[in-house]
Amino acid sequence: MKASRRQFGQRVLHIAAVLGVAASLGLGNGAHAQEKKTLTLGATAGSNFDQLKLGIKPVLEKKGYTVKLVEFNDYVQPNLALAQGSLDANLFQHIIYLKKFSADKGLNLVDITKAPIAPLGLYSKKRKSLADLKSGDRITLPNDPSNLARALVFLEQNKLIKVKQGVDPLKATEKDVAENPHKLVLTPIEAAQLPRTLDDADFVVINGNFAISSGLKLTEAVVLEKTPDHYLNVVAVKAEDKDKPWAKDLAAAFRTQEYRAALDKYFQGYARPAFLQ
Repeated sequence: MKASRRQFGQRVLHIAAVLGVAASLGLGNGAHAQEKKTLTLGATAGSNFDQLKLGIKPVLEKKGYTVKLVEFNDYVQPNLALAQGSLDANLFQHIIYLKKFSADKGLNLVDITKAPIAPLGLYSKKRKSLADLKSGDRITLPNDPSNLARALVFLEQNKLIKVKQGVDPLKATEKDVAENPHKLVLTPIEAAQLPRTLDDADFVVINGNFAISSGLKLTEAVVLEKTPDHYLNVVAVKAEDKDKPWAKDLAAAFRTQEYRAALDKYFQGYARPAFLQ
């Protein structure tokens, strides 16, 4: 009887050990139950949100995911929500902004793929072209550091100002303007509010997504930016999530033919990463 009980106990321990190994290797039915199949994705209003809605959500749903989209109206909350865990990923920023914001706030966020972006544009209700520009004209532009620098480079490319030599073009501010031959009044404003300044300012530099969400068309811009690669959008996740299956599926969705078709239909004129050319 004692031997029988001992043998029974050894069998129980053996079975427990086997099950423990299986669980650690992700084997058995429990592995499927643990796979993440519900994703919450955030984006700023306009083209970024619409890209997720029209191009990415359908692709992920075909792969068995349930996708919830959250819309934001500023450039601060999407990264904070991501870091706090209320989002799994977001789409709204370029890599320069992501790195600076993460460093400033002490967040561990990384990019998993590039994505198209609506170009920065110079818009006006008072002037039809740059030839109509007048001395002393007021130009409003984004006030967050990375997009302010981007806007100044954009104005310099159009020969409206000149930034000081030696200044990092990715960190320039209005204080770094060396030459302003037209005596332009540069007024940094929170990016989402820029379309509202069209009635007061002579020209407004507006990020493409906020231009579109406010009812403007890219074709209505006085001038559109020739967007360099470092200003393309990126999809951001927490660093701890970047190698997870759902994150890889999300990144892969941006390379599908279905997503490309949505871009061709709804987002013509957008700057695209090389893999979507």
